[in-house]
Amino acid sequence: MRETAEQRRGLWMGVAAYVLWGLFPLYWPHLRPAGAVEILAHRMVWSLVLMLVVLTVLRRWTWVRALLRDPVRLAKIGVAGITITTNWGLYIWGVNSDQVVETSLGYFINPLAFIAIGVLVLGERLRVAQWIAVGLGITAVLVLTVGYGRLPWLALVLATSFTIYGYVKKTVGLGPTESLTAETSVMFLPTAGYLAYLSWTGDGTFGKVSFGHTLLLVGAGVVTAFPLLLFGAATVRIPLSTVGMIQYLAPVFQFGVGVWIYHEAMPATRWAGFGLIWAALAVLTFDALRQARRARVVATAVVTAGSAPADPGRARDRVPRSAAPPS
Repeated sequence: MRETAEQRRGLWMGVAAYVLWGLFPLYWPHLRPAGAVEILAHRMVWSLVLMLVVLTVLRRWTWVRALLRDPVRLAKIGVAGITITTNWGLYIWGVNSDQVVETSLGYFINPLAFIAIGVLVLGERLRVAQWIAVGLGITAVLVLTVGYGRLPWLALVLATSFTIYGYVKKTVGLGPTESLTAETSVMFLPTAGYLAYLSWTGDGTFGKVSFGHTLLLVGAGVVTAFPLLLFGAATVRIPLSTVGMIQYLAPVFQFGVGVWIYHEAMPATRWAGFGLIWAALAVLTFDALRQARRARVVATAVVTAGSAPADPGRARDRVPRSAAPPS
């Protein structure tokens, strides 16, 4: 009963994380006239402050010494910090330059980018359904290139950077709280230095626009760290296949905000491109569900075979002659 309750709690945590990510395009425009880089710097600095408070309350500092003694893991943390900073910076810039729909495309493409990592880095072989999805994705990019009149580079860089970040995170071996703290620590000096430079030159907006604007800049760290913590808590409570299903909530909400709230243009070619991406995701989802069902059937068969009572006659045949009862 407790396991079911924990899974239900994890599901709602995951849903909350992705819904919050999907609604972020409603937040960033309120931080103008701050530029994307200034917003990103505040996001990194205040996220670190929040995480330090959380770790102090939880008294979880033992991991720091082990991490500092492991240069390989430190390098991975550095890569994760750089890639997620790049991802967030471009995402904020895209939203504040009226390209919300293209940012949503990046996160729709993300599962296909994970497949590319599996093939190119891990040497995985694709199933037929995965090849179909990849073909649909490539076709979609070509159609969208025609529709935009250019390569949708923002979406592609967002998808690639987040995929690299996710892959590196899986190999670091740190919990979500510790990993987020380490990543923001790596980027603290350059981002804090940039904010100090803006303050010195008078080009920064912190404390100059309004009290509410200042609070929103500080809140950038909180609103981005909170869903990451929810996501980390969800992944330890629910299967990754479930996480894979709910991850589409974020780009769906982003797309909705871009089209129905900010009224971004959606000509026929753009609808066609997004339709192909959604078809690719439908194929991947169907394939993942089918593979999960097969795995459950195999696991059930193994358990059943292991717990089935042995045939008495065959069991008697297996008894050593020296131990067999006299006839």
